[in-house]
Amino acid sequence: VTGGSSGIGKCIAIECYKQGAFITLIARDENKLLQTKKEIEKYSVNDKQVVLCISVDVSKDYEQVENVLKQAQEKLGPVDMLVNCAGTSVTGKFEDIEVNSFERLMAVNYLGSVYPSRAVIATMKERRMGRLVFVSSQAGQLGLFGYTAYSPTKFALRGLAEALQMEVKPYNIYVTVAYPPDTDTPGFAEESKTKPLETKLISETSSVCQAEQVARVIVKDAIQGNFNSSVGSDGYMLSILTSGMSPVTSITEGLQQVVCMGIFRIVGLFYLGSFDSIVRRCMMQREKSESADKTE
Repeated sequence: VTGGSSGIGKCIAIECYKQGAFITLIARDENKLLQTKKEIEKYSVNDKQVVLCISVDVSKDYEQVENVLKQAQEKLGPVDMLVNCAGTSVTGKFEDIEVNSFERLMAVNYLGSVYPSRAVIATMKERRMGRLVFVSSQAGQLGLFGYTAYSPTKFALRGLAEALQMEVKPYNIYVTVAYPPDTDTPGFAEESKTKPLETKLISETSSVCQAEQVARVIVKDAIQGNFNSSVGSDGYMLSILTSGMSPVTSITEGLQQVVCMGIFRIVGLFYLGSFDSIVRRCMMQREKSESADKTE
């Protein structure tokens, strides 16, 4: 589990550990990793289970990522499931975001999933088995105000997941791309400190989920080999609306998409209208405030 020292990544590791898995946690902060290791070990179901910690930046040096994953497989055996959960966020108006933030987010959120996946895929193909999980976001299905740096990186994960699934399916390897909503994590709390007002108001139209709940859904979908993993009714609707040419796990899933698409598009248009209204209201309020300041 990359990004496994906190948030959704940590909860996914706990969920898998509860099911008897051996866990490798990958993150940058060694102290956080060791704390998380102790926390996860409380949920052991047998004495043989192991939690291995690796401190590395998965977005910087591919050879280093490849080496540490090779070491992990030598200690614990081949990777059955890789969960790419490392990620970060920056919010703000397009022109206010530092240019290097666009590069940094693409490195962490996209390449930080490419590198670990690239490092394990050959072994998975040899074994004719494996699961690859990419943790995207609902902001990877729908572009929203304030997420011009973040959304594209999460959209990119879907493109990677779709292309990769077509390559690896004959080898009995299944890809899952998860689209969690706003989730109560340390990263979300940090992001909320700098969110523009428009982004906050749009986010408030849906509730904040708990990381444990999101992790349970992702692990379940990954084990079942589902391509899409969504949480709640909003998540289900978005997954139907954005299904496009993405793979389906069953005929039933495909039929649901065909039947519900039109109805959900109507609902979606109402949501988009309300989001546009929020943005316009905020702009008008800002302009009024600015003109009042000039008058004074």
